Amino acid sequence: MGHEMDTLQNWVDKSSRIVFFGGAGVSTESGIPDFRSTDGLYHQQYDYPPETILSHTFYQARPEEFYRFYRNKMLFPNAEPNAAHRKLAELERAGKLTAVVTQNIDGLHQAAGSREVLELHGSVHRNYCEKCRRFYSLEDIISSSGVPKCTCGGRIKPDVVLYEETLDGRTLERALDHIRGADMLIIGGTSLAVYPAASLVNYYGGKKLVLINKSPTPYDSSADLLIAAPIGEVLGAIRVNGSL
Repeated sequence: MGHEMDTLQNWVDKSSRIVFFGGAGVSTESGIPDFRSTDGLYHQQYDYPPETILSHTFYQARPEEFYRFYRNKMLFPNAEPNAAHRKLAELERAGKLTAVVTQNIDGLHQAAGSREVLELHGSVHRNYCEKCRRFYSLEDIISSSGVPKCTCGGRIKPDVVLYEETLDGRTLERALDHIRGADMLIIGGTSLAVYPAASLVNYYGGKKLVLINKSPTPYDSSADLLIAAPIGEVLGAIRVNGSL
């Protein structure tokens, strides 16, 4: 991996508008399981598959079962940022990285210090009453039981994008603007199998497309640099020298 790391370092040194696009693999090193890995949620046994439970239809029809699964399998309040999160925040502080675009909902990028974070699938840290729109925190959801209710009587829903729901248009457009303007796009910890998020890659028109993932993806042949290694190990090894 020595040659690939040398190339990555050289490109980072020469770039000032880096965008990082990441998925579940960025958070697995913080102890948060992803859905599609060998020991992820999709390989465990439930009365319903996770993809069904985490759908808008299921949430509407069986909110008690949705919230039982959601609290047990989707919330990790004690998870801490890992080397990948910390390095991305460092790159932003140095004026090298303009944005993190993430499919994750855990808030670890912000916890590491990243400021421009585009959460395509929402965040467990934001929850709203469906009736009056009052805000509730992650702690409010964890400390509640059953289907959480607002003081007005309305049901509280996590601000996460469930299956069958559309991405937030403003967040998507901001992510596209950053990717279009990037002089380097680093993709890490994602199988690039979830659409429409995966299609964002197609909006990058530069010549420094870096793909870091332990397993193959549909975009491997499009990458200018391909590194098959853990994302934390790779990003953690980057030296940050500040903007040019």
